[in-house]
Amino acid sequence: MKLLFALAGNQNSGKTTLFNRLTGSNQHVGNFPGVTVEKKEGQVKKHPEASVVDLPGIYSLSPYTSEEIVTRDFVLKEHPNGIINIVDATNIERNLYLSLQLIELGIPMVIALNMMDEVRASGNSIDIAKLSDELGVPVVPISAGKNEGIDELIEVAIRTASQGKKPLKYDFCDGEVHKAIHAIAHIIVDQAKEAGIPLRFAATKLVEGDEPTQELLKLDEDQQHIIEHIIEDMQNELGTDREAALADMRYTFIERVCGGCVTKHQETREQVRSEKIDKILTSKYWGIPIFLGIMLLIFYLTFTLLGAPLQELMDKGITALTDLTAKGMAYVGISDWLQSLVIDGIFAGVGSVLSFLPIIVLLFFFLSLLEDSGYMARVAFVMDKLLRKIGLSGRSFVPMLIGFGCSVPAIMSARTLSSERDRKMTILLTPFMSCSAKLPIYGMIIMAFFPHHRALIMMSVYVIGILVAILSGLLLKSTVFKGNPIPFVMELPAYRIPSPRSVLMLMWEKAKDFLRKAFTIIFVATIVIWFLQSFDIRLNMVADSSQSILASIGSLIAPLFVPLGFADWRASTALLTGITAKESVVSTLTILTGASTDAQLSQVLATIFTPLSAYSFLVFTVLYMPCVAAFAASKRELGSWKGAIFTALYQTGAAYVMALVVYQIGRLIV
Repeated sequence: MKLLFALAGNQNSGKTTLFNRLTGSNQHVGNFPGVTVEKKEGQVKKHPEASVVDLPGIYSLSPYTSEEIVTRDFVLKEHPNGIINIVDATNIERNLYLSLQLIELGIPMVIALNMMDEVRASGNSIDIAKLSDELGVPVVPISAGKNEGIDELIEVAIRTASQGKKPLKYDFCDGEVHKAIHAIAHIIVDQAKEAGIPLRFAATKLVEGDEPTQELLKLDEDQQHIIEHIIEDMQNELGTDREAALADMRYTFIERVCGGCVTKHQETREQVRSEKIDKILTSKYWGIPIFLGIMLLIFYLTFTLLGAPLQELMDKGITALTDLTAKGMAYVGISDWLQSLVIDGIFAGVGSVLSFLPIIVLLFFFLSLLEDSGYMARVAFVMDKLLRKIGLSGRSFVPMLIGFGCSVPAIMSARTLSSERDRKMTILLTPFMSCSAKLPIYGMIIMAFFPHHRALIMMSVYVIGILVAILSGLLLKSTVFKGNPIPFVMELPAYRIPSPRSVLMLMWEKAKDFLRKAFTIIFVATIVIWFLQSFDIRLNMVADSSQSILASIGSLIAPLFVPLGFADWRASTALLTGITAKESVVSTLTILTGASTDAQLSQVLATIFTPLSAYSFLVFTVLYMPCVAAFAASKRELGSWKGAIFTALYQTGAAYVMALVVYQIGRLIV
């Protein structure tokens, strides 16, 4: 029997770590049908008959965000055989709020009580058997980070799902809310059955005023009138609104259960430690400077202390392989044009990009440490006040943060913002965050012109992107995007030691994505670039690339960049190919300059740029429109070509103005 599990839980409850423990490497990533919220699915280890889907982290099943909608739709429409609900044992009172709603779905369910090692270490305890009895579902204590209790969890989950053991209890209410839910349940029995919605869940959602549930049930006017009358009576009796009444009912039950099952002498050591650290890291005055200092240290380690020697080693390996291939092709008498394609085109283009693989892996290693430790949630909290000044909330910081990795998922993640205004504004500003695809460009320019100030130059490039986003926000909030940002609420998880497994898996995923792009998009781009720079318009092979088709194209737009300090057709051509993939800027310049090593490339670049114009080039590349994939994502999320084109033109215009300012002011100073 094939079994499908839904893994559900609050954000920062250890859900990703548990998913990795359950599936190992047997997982793949996609998007949920019809939406761009990321979907992870994998086969349970040692159980080929069972698979699990990692649902987005949520706090309730109310349809307010894309994550909540995705979770609701999945459990109601995909009909999983079971739910694995991960609960943070150190914050059990709030985590159980979602658990009660999941139980109402009537699907076989097991609660994975995570971080029990921290509970025990603090001298606290939880009566697992009593908690299971109170909730009517199996409860398994685990520590996902330490791989404790995972085998037992898998065994219990599979047994519960295969035997179809539904929760034993659904009724957690009393008083007026109890009367309202049960009265409504009697009215909608037939409609709930026809719509395929669990009765208890449907009744609760009607009390809450859930519009999607009302539409699915197709209630007639008389039923709607009776239900509204029942809810009005409940509100009048309790003196509160419908949603607050439901929340009070659930938390009252949770407090009673925890009062009998949880023995809490003190906060966990992690919580105590986190409160002390937060006094510094989330300080009004020190929060942002500390964040900038941490990022500067990461850049120093990534691009200078650790990254530079690793990149040099990688470059030597690629050069040796190139030389060996060239000698082999010459030895067997391969034609000159094919040798040129392979060596001057593919090896030069793809190889120049591959040499930056160590830097990209290192950067994501450090960023994943910050994410898994819980620090990035603090950065979002600290940034909220700053973002509000430019018309956004701290919630927009999450897509912007993802933008440092790749603009495509960052743009997609903006869908989780509930405000249309905030969503569109975030999509426009997010590409100003320097994505990892631009790292090879920075590495190339820094190596050639600023080898003694690597970390400082890198930091300045990232800061410029952030500053332009801030200035753009100030401009746009009073013109195109008038209005107020949405309220921002984010839980600050306790600081924890990052899971080595999670960190290594993220590094592997990023390396795999980079390699996939290098051998697909960039591979094809290098062949096209080689062809265009090797032949003239009559398709005669040229000895001088300045006579090529590519030179003709690049020369048409080269005059536009004279005020920015770089008028060479090779520079303008590289910017054009960068629209396909930003890494193509490096491969294009490598092919056009004929350089076979990083050292040779640096020497040739010195004839194209001065240090000032090279920095102007850097500023332009960090800000101008992102790749075609990001443009397509913008079009999909904004819902129109007009919005996507406006976004691309605005970003490119901002890039031109900033590069112009940098170069012209630099000329006055230097």
